[in-house]
Amino acid sequence: MPASTSRYGRRAVSSAALGLLLVGIAATPALAKSPRDDQWYLTVMKAESMWRTSKGSGVTVAVVDGGVDPENADLRGRVLDGLDLAPKEPGDEHTDYDGHGTGMAGLIAGTGARDGGRGSFGLAPEAKILPIRLPDGGKLGNQYQSAGQFNELAPKAIRYAVDHGAKVINISQGVLSGSDQLTGAVDYALKRGSLIFASSGNDGKDGNTVEYPAATPGVVGVSAVGKNLGVTAESTHGPQVDMAAPGDEMVHACGTKSSATGLCKSHGTSDATALASASAALIWAKHPNWTNNQVLRVMLNTIGGPTSGEKRSDFIGYGIVRPRIALKTPGDPGPADKYPLPDYPVAASKSPSAKPSKGTGAQAPDDSSAAPAAASNGDDSNTPLWFGIGVGAVVVAGAAVAVAMNRSRRRAAASPTPYPPAQQSYQGQPYGAQQVTNPQPYAPPSSDSQYNVNNPGIPSNPSNPGRGY
Repeated sequence: MPASTSRYGRRAVSSAALGLLLVGIAATPALAKSPRDDQWYLTVMKAESMWRTSKGSGVTVAVVDGGVDPENADLRGRVLDGLDLAPKEPGDEHTDYDGHGTGMAGLIAGTGARDGGRGSFGLAPEAKILPIRLPDGGKLGNQYQSAGQFNELAPKAIRYAVDHGAKVINISQGVLSGSDQLTGAVDYALKRGSLIFASSGNDGKDGNTVEYPAATPGVVGVSAVGKNLGVTAESTHGPQVDMAAPGDEMVHACGTKSSATGLCKSHGTSDATALASASAALIWAKHPNWTNNQVLRVMLNTIGGPTSGEKRSDFIGYGIVRPRIALKTPGDPGPADKYPLPDYPVAASKSPSAKPSKGTGAQAPDDSSAAPAAASNGDDSNTPLWFGIGVGAVVVAGAAVAVAMNRSRRRAAASPTPYPPAQQSYQGQPYGAQQVTNPQPYAPPSSDSQYNVNNPGIPSNPSNPGRGY
């Protein structure tokens, strides 16, 4: 599976340029290492520590993608019945026509059940997956046709997800334009208590094209970082980026269209988005009475901000998501009915006792909620971004926080920051546009250095890094 982008001509060019070098992970009993040993992102995020507090139980995450295979050994029992919006593709929402959707589900809710518990894990292994299958937009051969198809079907997918209990909606794909219908569906989701996370795209070194729904007001746009906490070279950057998560050398469960073994290694903002969605699921499971606004506010307040001292950058947004800190020292979640990001102009979901909030247009995040209790030392320390209601608002650097003419455009950068040249580009094939033929079998190697041969997208230097996990 190449990198993670969109199947709308831009998951290969769009959403999370899934230009993965999706290489299958061969089952090799003779080797001592398991897939979990190679899931570096779970190790640095201290997943086992988090799982003593929350595993995402009781939270449903909708995966709007190309289908999710419920028979993958690491996803059995996690995948619900969903919706198939791709009737021309074989099968239904449980038929993953290119392997990508199962990969995102694996990153979110993989159980590690394969081989007697030595399989691959997701960050929220007790969350449920609601699969919603969209057609392969890459088959249309025209990005504008792909965008039209996406903008017709994605709103239906979002509304279905909300109406069927999904608190979190993961959209690891994107197209060149949004629509009033898409914006309306996002508004529908927020007002009914859900959160939407979408990949910013994998076009950072090739045009840096803005993609939707990541750039749609109210959607949390996600970029990817590597092991050194620097943004990956392929990550699309701009004012639409709200946060970042790991998105390089990602070992996880995936569909058989990507790997006969059901295990893959990939990179891209698709993967990062899945981890952001899983992070929200962990927090929501711990605090089931919180609204979507409160969950997102705590994610932002406990985020690992840019090491430059900026409150926000166009590369990692407000910083790298840190669910462990959010679970350990969440602080005051703030008002239930106030969306914490500046691009959404009206109040979203409300608690039963909350008074209606008047929308006053887009504004910078405010800080009336109390700061999260900071840990005394180590990587628990953080300069909190206080997202609440009131004065002292966090300013979105380099961005005009205004909703553009067609309402579906995100805040536009006043003067885009030049992209740093320090990182290497990805060489993977576009995910939606081309098929990866004869993927190399991938067995857990004896040393991590062997990974670099088949996945040349590792950032060479920390660039625009965030604080650690």
